[in-house]
Amino acid sequence: MAATLSALFKERILVLDGAMGTMIQGHKLEEVDFRGRRFADHASNLKGNNDLLSITRAGIIADIHSGFLDAGADIIETNTFNSTSISQADYGLEDLAHELNVEAAKLARAAADAATAKTPGKPRFVAGALGPTNRTASISPDVNDPGFRNVTFDGLVTAYTEAIHGLIEGGVDVLLVETIFDTLNGKAAIYAIKKYFDDHGTELPVMISGTITDASGRTLSGQTPEAFWNSIAHANPISVGFNCALGVKELRQHIQEIAAIAPVNVSVYPNAGLPNEFGGYDDTPEFMAEQLGEFADSGFVNMVGGCCGTTPDHIRAIAAAVDGVKPRPMPEDGRRCRLAGLEPLNFGPVTGFVNIGERANVAGSAKFAKLIREGAFDQALDIARTQVAGGAQVIDVNMDDAMLDGEAAMRTFLNLVAAEPDISRVPVMVDSSKFSIIEAGLKCLQGKGVVNSISLKEGEDAFIAQVGEVMRYGAAVVVMAFDEQGQAETCERMVAICQRSYKILTETMDFPPEDIIFDANIFPIATGIEEHNNFSHDFIHAVAEIKKTLPHALTSGGLSNMSFSFRGNNPMREAMHSVFLYHAIESGLDMAIVNAGQLAVYGDLPDELRERIEDAVFNRRPDYTERLLEIADQTEGQVREKTDDLGWRRAPVAERLEHALVNGITDFIEVDTEEARQAAERPIEVIEGPLMDGMNVVGDLFGSGQMFLPQVVKSARVMKQAVAYLQPFLEAEKDAKAKAKGKGKIVMATVKGDVHDIGKKIVGVVLQCNNFEVVDLGVMVSYVDILETARNENADLIGLSGLITPSLDEMCTVAAEMKRQGLDLPLLIGGATTSKAHTAVKIAPNYDAPVIHVLDASRSVGVVSNLLSDTLRADFVAEVADDYELVRQRYEAREKMGPPATIAAAREAKAKIDWQGYEPPKPKFLGLKVFDDYDLAELVTYIDWTPFFRTWELKGTYPAILEDEKFGAAARDLFADAKAMLQRLIGEQWLTARGVIGFFPAARINHDDVEIYADDDRKEVAATLRFLRQQMQKDEGRPNRCLADFIAPEDSKLADYIGGFAVTAGIGADEKAARFEADHDDYNAILLKALADRLAEAFAERLHERVRREFWAYAEGENLDSEDLVKELYQGIRPAPGYPACPDHTAKMDLFGLLEAEKNAGISLTESFAMTPAASVSGYYFSHPEARYFGVGRIGKDQVKDYAKRRGIALEEAEKWLAPNLVYTP
Repeated sequence: MAATLSALFKERILVLDGAMGTMIQGHKLEEVDFRGRRFADHASNLKGNNDLLSITRAGIIADIHSGFLDAGADIIETNTFNSTSISQADYGLEDLAHELNVEAAKLARAAADAATAKTPGKPRFVAGALGPTNRTASISPDVNDPGFRNVTFDGLVTAYTEAIHGLIEGGVDVLLVETIFDTLNGKAAIYAIKKYFDDHGTELPVMISGTITDASGRTLSGQTPEAFWNSIAHANPISVGFNCALGVKELRQHIQEIAAIAPVNVSVYPNAGLPNEFGGYDDTPEFMAEQLGEFADSGFVNMVGGCCGTTPDHIRAIAAAVDGVKPRPMPEDGRRCRLAGLEPLNFGPVTGFVNIGERANVAGSAKFAKLIREGAFDQALDIARTQVAGGAQVIDVNMDDAMLDGEAAMRTFLNLVAAEPDISRVPVMVDSSKFSIIEAGLKCLQGKGVVNSISLKEGEDAFIAQVGEVMRYGAAVVVMAFDEQGQAETCERMVAICQRSYKILTETMDFPPEDIIFDANIFPIATGIEEHNNFSHDFIHAVAEIKKTLPHALTSGGLSNMSFSFRGNNPMREAMHSVFLYHAIESGLDMAIVNAGQLAVYGDLPDELRERIEDAVFNRRPDYTERLLEIADQTEGQVREKTDDLGWRRAPVAERLEHALVNGITDFIEVDTEEARQAAERPIEVIEGPLMDGMNVVGDLFGSGQMFLPQVVKSARVMKQAVAYLQPFLEAEKDAKAKAKGKGKIVMATVKGDVHDIGKKIVGVVLQCNNFEVVDLGVMVSYVDILETARNENADLIGLSGLITPSLDEMCTVAAEMKRQGLDLPLLIGGATTSKAHTAVKIAPNYDAPVIHVLDASRSVGVVSNLLSDTLRADFVAEVADDYELVRQRYEAREKMGPPATIAAAREAKAKIDWQGYEPPKPKFLGLKVFDDYDLAELVTYIDWTPFFRTWELKGTYPAILEDEKFGAAARDLFADAKAMLQRLIGEQWLTARGVIGFFPAARINHDDVEIYADDDRKEVAATLRFLRQQMQKDEGRPNRCLADFIAPEDSKLADYIGGFAVTAGIGADEKAARFEADHDDYNAILLKALADRLAEAFAERLHERVRREFWAYAEGENLDSEDLVKELYQGIRPAPGYPACPDHTAKMDLFGLLEAEKNAGISLTESFAMTPAASVSGYYFSHPEARYFGVGRIGKDQVKDYAKRRGIALEEAEKWLAPNLVYTP
């Protein structure tokens, strides 16, 4: 089969099928379709388990296969994307995995054979699909525990082996490992395939397809395309490529990259575009065909097809587009060692000598060993990080210590390394004398690493067995010059053992010679023992002979061994290493295990020292040891010093100012500003000249994507400090108001009732950096003050910001008031809860002048520039108006759709919870517990960093963003600043964290309300909480939920309870931020507020954990895996008033009354029910096992009337606060 396919690949571009899932969705199947008769009584829901349809609705699957074959597909995939026991466990069908693969393969086989019978000249093939599973082997699902894994390599191998067996039994032609978003999962599949082939004496072609998850150009687990190829090349695939996640246009550069390096066929089967706002795909068959046709014309591909959203029409158009186009020619292999971490390391002339970091080794570093024994893995990571920063291109990791469980320590450390992109970007050398520890390490590496080491010391059989395992894992291997007789100590023995090993590896095992690394043994010299004198000389000559006689093999060694006799004298050892390496590299040494940060420069060594060391290395005189000892004391204690590069300080002052602005350096800003002032006729010329010129450079760099928000804010800090320095001189000249002529002035404010301003401040800084003048009125600003200031300042625009949903209504009020007062300034809308739809539908109709939603800071400059341009404004405003009219039309069409369920019907469809036999857990105490000054240090590990980076508009998830090609450098700098500030704010007690929790007897009454009782006698009602219910039309069996459903009803006679909390980490934040702002340091002011927000969320997360385990203790022995915790599937929930499950912000009044939150936690509510301090979180606690998060969604007038009556407020008041959820227009 491999030969047949290979021949076809040479003839033409092959066509793969399209999206099985998309076609299944088109059938609009229900639960009963998925169940069939066989699974009618199965305990779990089965709808959505598409793979099961191969058994229960086989006809549909067969028809889909036939549709794609009729459209021109050469290869169809089996319906087995999720047919592993791991994925099927979600449905309770893990025991069905083998059968699913067999039956799916049989269906595809029959369809392909039927198509071949119709067109004998065009044979069709079946690819057995092996999906990625729903778990990740190299990424923790718990941000608080980066070393945790919810699946093991061995578990994946077992699951894949079962699937492979079924697919082959069912008759597939090819195995396709696809949609690989975590390369370690893919490597587990490859291991399973290779072992299955070996065990069963069979072999099929293998196809590999990875997934680039976003515009960063990396897989979800962080690898670049080339690193991905290096990591999976050991599968010897018939094809490699990418599918899913991105549309065809977005995949082009990544396919181009892989096409240039992979000496195998290249495939691409993209989605039909990126998902739209409704989860659908918009790329037409014609568009995809045009794009993939261009791929083919450019020589990028050998096989094309479609993934999500693609239909037979897409495949038909694609097949036509590539018909007759010559397939991509193969690039030259070049036979060179290709390793990988997150990034590739390819040996060759450009790479030169490779440094392998040696300090992450318990046998070679006492400090590292101590940290590992004490379990201080975080500090141990710093040692590895320092090695990489010092120039190590590979990290050697060794856990061979009698006091350690070597396998566990290796596994723990490498799992943690995987979560540190600044370390894991380089390949790992797994170093151990025990092969079981080596295997434990290999099972943690998504990249292509190096095994250090194997040898012939236990004979050829053991050697061959170990080599076979290494080949399945996909690693290069260090082979020691060590055989059954012992270690080689002479050049002749070193070379002989390496030659024997090479012959076995290449001829018996077909091991790639470029992945063989020989270590001929570096031994100590200058020991005083005569037999040791020639060790270095022998090693260097052995290296030369190995490179001469063993094609493509590489050489390495452990450098520190040679200077061991001078341990304690680091300068002497560094000098010896430098001399030894200089000559060994000349002889062909490719790499060595070194302390990358401690290597002397050969040419910088004193002549006498260098000569005496060379005497030792080449054994040129019998007294070399004594001569080294004579000068050892002269080198001991020497310290090399490094200084910051201040070469830029020699440039003219204007260039120095530009450099300081671009790089955010404040150290010399006053000195340079003064020098510029001395050279100018007037102080204002410094602002108008070099300072504004520098800021223009910053603006250009930001606009072109070469600088990012954190860097821009630092630039603004430099600018403000320079202007502040000039201010007294301006005043002395009676020109205090003199300013550079700006591009325009904008008045910005967070609207009345809202206290959140981080995003607004960032927008303001970006605009200022682009020479717009910004008047920031702060938070909780009334429309009176906004409009009065706009008039007084002669503003060109007004910008409104808000975070909480009541702010949306206030923005409508501001717009209406602007119209009433006859203003015609453009109005900009921004903030987390705002949207283009709300702006178009709710705000813009209140005002006649332009009203424009600004998505984020990066868009603000373009919007404002267009609005203030004499030539661009008219077209821009007209374009926005047309766009918003379409938005309104779509909204009106949606409103005309069927009404929601009546509130009565929704209540009938409430969550059906069986209260019989249920015993509600009782909290450990009733009433309140106050936390006056919670330890911030305890909260740090609970911080979710992803939202922090998004605050700064650095798009991506932590920690992958730290290595993002576009945002990585900025993210790393920002993260370093954040961690430094976090340490200071904790150590210097800038912030105070306060909180209160409470537990109260409770019962559900009247469907949607919860009564709170004063005590456990349950006679006195202390408060009543009113909740809202989902009202959307749902399929039968799917409940319309309300939070009250999770509290036992009054008539059940069960003693149930509800909890509440309010926490803040923002006490002191505004005062400290104000001091930063007074020092013209917006960067640190914003940074502080962003950290306070993260700490508040971390506080809420930590207290919820303590509630579950300690205070309420309904999950005292909680032992869920981290995937369940990330999915919030732990028992109990903590929904917050004002958010999806209870969208009425006014409900905070009742909660705060119960908790006495202002007194106990220092948190108060604004008139719009925003919490202040802004870095605050509040909510309820529900303990029932079936409690879950949900969104109320859009509700009808009947429920709003009922809700207003239950709350005792006017209908208009209820409609005001629930406006975003109304299905009707009041």
